[in-house]
Amino acid sequence: MTIRLLIAEDQGMVRGALRALLNLEGDLEVVAEASDGEEALKLLAAHPIDVLLSDIEMPRMSGIELAEQVRQQFPNVCTVIVTTFGRAGYIRRALDAGVRGFLLKDAPSEQLAQAIRSALKGKLTIDPELAVAALDERDPLSEKERRALRLASEGLRTSEIAARLFLSEGTVRNYLSEAIAKLNATNRVDAARIAQQKGWL
Repeated sequence: MTIRLLIAEDQGMVRGALRALLNLEGDLEVVAEASDGEEALKLLAAHPIDVLLSDIEMPRMSGIELAEQVRQQFPNVCTVIVTTFGRAGYIRRALDAGVRGFLLKDAPSEQLAQAIRSALKGKLTIDPELAVAALDERDPLSEKERRALRLASEGLRTSEIAARLFLSEGTVRNYLSEAIAKLNATNRVDAARIAQQKGWL
C-alpha cells in the first residue's frame, strides 16, 4: 500500500528536499504540496491524502492551527509535524491538536519515514528529550488570551485587535492584562516575546 502525503511548508527549498527524500521510500508518495495552512486545507479537500506533513511557523495559519482544522474536517488524515523549533509549548499544543508525530528537521530521513508509517498505525512519535520538556512546562494562557497576544505581537492596537476578534476594547485589554500577569511580563510586547520563546503563541 502506498501512503499518500501532503507537505505543508512555506520554504520552497525545504519542501523540495522533503519531497525528494520521501519519494525515495518505496511506500511513500508526495501527491500535493502547500506553502501555507490555508492552501493545505484546499488541497486536502481535492486529493485523497493519508498523512499531512507540516511545518509549524507558516504565514496565515500555523501548523498547529492547521492540525486542529484537519482533525475537525479530515479526521482520517494523520498529521506529523516537522519543525526547526523544538519548543516545549509547541509539542503540548500539537498533541492537544491530535498530531501523531513531532520531529525536528535535522532528524534522519529514515526516522521521518518511520514516523509517517507509525502515524497511520495510530502510534505517536516524538523526540524523547522534547517529550520530557513538554511535560515539564504547562502553558498558562487561555486560547482567547493567546489570540489577543498574537495580534498584539504583530503591532496591532487594542482597537484593531478588538475589531479582528469581534470583541470590545475593554475585553481585549482584560485578556492582554491577564496574559501579562500570567507570564510575569512588563507589558504586552514583553509578554508576546516570552510566549513566543516558550512556543505558546
